[in-house]
Amino acid sequence: MNDPRLGKLAKLLVEYCLAVQPQDLFVIRTSPLATPLVQELVRHALRAGAYPYCKVELEGLQEIFFREATEELLHFLSPLDLFEIENVNAWLSLLAPFNTKALAGSDPARQITWQKTRYPIMKRYMERDGDGTLRWSVALYPNQANAQDAGMSLADYTEFVFSAVHLDEDDPSLYWVNFSKEQIRLSEALTKGSQIRILGPGTDLTVRVGGRKWINADGHKNMPDGEIFTAPLETSANGHILFSFPAIYQSREFESVRLLFRDGEVIKAEARTGEDFLQKILQIDDGAGRIGEFAFGTNFGIQQFTKDILFDEKIGGTLHLALGHAIQSTGGTNVSAIHWDMICDLRQDAEVRLDGEVIQRNAQWKI
Repeated sequence: MNDPRLGKLAKLLVEYCLAVQPQDLFVIRTSPLATPLVQELVRHALRAGAYPYCKVELEGLQEIFFREATEELLHFLSPLDLFEIENVNAWLSLLAPFNTKALAGSDPARQITWQKTRYPIMKRYMERDGDGTLRWSVALYPNQANAQDAGMSLADYTEFVFSAVHLDEDDPSLYWVNFSKEQIRLSEALTKGSQIRILGPGTDLTVRVGGRKWINADGHKNMPDGEIFTAPLETSANGHILFSFPAIYQSREFESVRLLFRDGEVIKAEARTGEDFLQKILQIDDGAGRIGEFAFGTNFGIQQFTKDILFDEKIGGTLHLALGHAIQSTGGTNVSAIHWDMICDLRQDAEVRLDGEVIQRNAQWKI
C-alpha cells in the first residue's frame, strides 16, 4: 500500500511547483524506483488537462555509456534532446537513484567531454527558464541510496524528506505561500546593498551584487526549497572561502575545498580529497572558475547534511556558491558547461556584512 502522503506531494508538485496547465507537455524524468509517486503525478497531471510522459532511466545505463561510447558518440548531441528542450512546457526531475556513486569509476575526462557536448541543452534550459517559457522543478523520492548517504534508515529518511517538504501541513501549498512572503522581505533588503563580505572559519570573501536581482526560491523550482540567490558581478569576487561540507560532483566527493579568488576568478584551488579532479573541472571552460550563483540557505527545517544538494544547499544558516553557469534571471552573464554548488556553514563564528553593516551573525538575520 502506497504512503497516502504521495498523493499530497504529487498535488503540491503539479499545482504549486509547476502550475501545470491544460495542453502542457509535461515530462517526468526519474528512475523506476519512484513509480508510486509517478503514478500519482500522472493522475494529477491528467486531471489538470496536461499531457504527461515519463523518461525512465534504467539502472546501469550511464556507466555503460561512459565505458563503451566512442569518442564520436561523446561529441554527438541527439536532435531528439534538442527538440524536447524546445517544446516541453513543464519539466520535473524526480531524483530516485539506484546508486549515488554509480559514476565514481567512470573516466572523468569522458564525463567532462560529454558535459561540454550537452552544453547547448543546458544553455537553452536556462534561457527558457529566464524568459518564462519553461517551468521546471526538482524533487526527490525517498530511496535506499540517498538514505544510506544520509546515514539514516529508509523509514527515517522518508520522514526527513516529507518533513522538509512540509507534507505534515494540512495544506502544504499554503505553507510555501507564507514562507515566500518572508523570503521576499529578505530579498528586498539584500537588493538595497552593493557589496557583501562573508567572514567565517577559513573564509574572508567579498563580492559585489549591486544591480543584480535576488531570487526568492520558494518551492517552485525545488521541493523542498529555501534559499535566496543572485549572481555576483563576474569580476568582483576577491578573497578566499573554505567549504565546510564535502562538495559532490559526478558521484565524487571533494573534502575541504578551499578556493582563492582574484577579480572574480579562481586563482588557487585546494581540496583534502579529489584535488586532481577539482583542477580538471575548473579547466572545463573559461566560465568554470567564476561564480555563477551566490546564495543563502534559509530553510531552518533542514539542519542535517545528507550529501544531497537538493536539501543541503537549503540548510538554514549556510551560504553556497555555484561555480559556472549563471541563472539568467539574476542578471548574471557567466557562461559555462557546469553549475556546481558548494556549501559553507555560517552557523558558528561567522557573519555577513552588507556594505559594512552586519546583517547576519551565526545564522541569525539582523534585517
